[in-house]
Amino acid sequence: MIGLLGKKLGQTCVYDAKGNATSVTVVHVGPNRVIQRKTVETDGYNAVQLGFDDQKESRLTKALSGHIRKAGAQPVKRIREFRDFSIEVKAGDLVGANIFAQGDFVDAIGITKGRGFEGVVKRHGFRGGDLTHGAKGWHRRGGAIGQRLFPGTVMRGMRMPGHMGQVRRTTQNLEVIQVRETENVLLIKGAIPGSKGDYVVIRESKKNPKKAAAAKK
Repeated sequence: MIGLLGKKLGQTCVYDAKGNATSVTVVHVGPNRVIQRKTVETDGYNAVQLGFDDQKESRLTKALSGHIRKAGAQPVKRIREFRDFSIEVKAGDLVGANIFAQGDFVDAIGITKGRGFEGVVKRHGFRGGDLTHGAKGWHRRGGAIGQRLFPGTVMRGMRMPGHMGQVRRTTQNLEVIQVRETENVLLIKGAIPGSKGDYVVIRESKKNPKKAAAAKK
C-alpha cells in the first residue's frame, strides 16, 4: 500500500493523441516528508507517517513539534499514517508524485463541499409535489414521515431535511492519467471530493481493477 497527502487544485481537461478529451482533477501531492517509520518490533505494526504542507512551528503543540523535530523534518500542517507502506523509506526522506505511474488506479479521500441545511428535493432527490391542480404550499415538501397507529413514531433513518455535505468520502478506482514529477502533480480521471484548496489523501486502490482481472485469470 502506498499513498500521499495532497491538495486539490481544481479540474481541467486533457487530450489524447486522437483528440479525445478526458476530465481530470489536478492534485498537488508533494513533497511529503517522512515523519516516522513504524515497525513490528517497536510499534507492533508496519506503517509510515507522512507530513504535508509547511507550517509555522509556533502554531504546533509542543508534543507535535518535538515529534516532527525528532525526524529532522520541517513543521507541517497535515500528518497521515499509511499502514504497510510498500516503499522503503526512513524518517526525514521526501516522497513525491513519482511513486505513482500513469495507468495506476487510486482511491481519493476528502471532505465533500458543505451545502448547509437543505430540503428533501436537493438532499435526497425527492420529486416533490404537483405544481398545479390545486397544489398549494407542498411543491418541495417530503410528505408523510410515519403512520399513526403503528409504529406510532418516526422510523430511524427517515429521509428528511437536514445538514448536507461536509462529510468524509472516498472515491474508489480513479485512473492516474498523468504524473508530472517536476511539479509533484497528479492528473486523476474524474472528480474528487472537496473544494479547490482542500486537503485530500491519494492512496493505492484497495479494489484495483487490474489486480482483480489478473486474479481471475
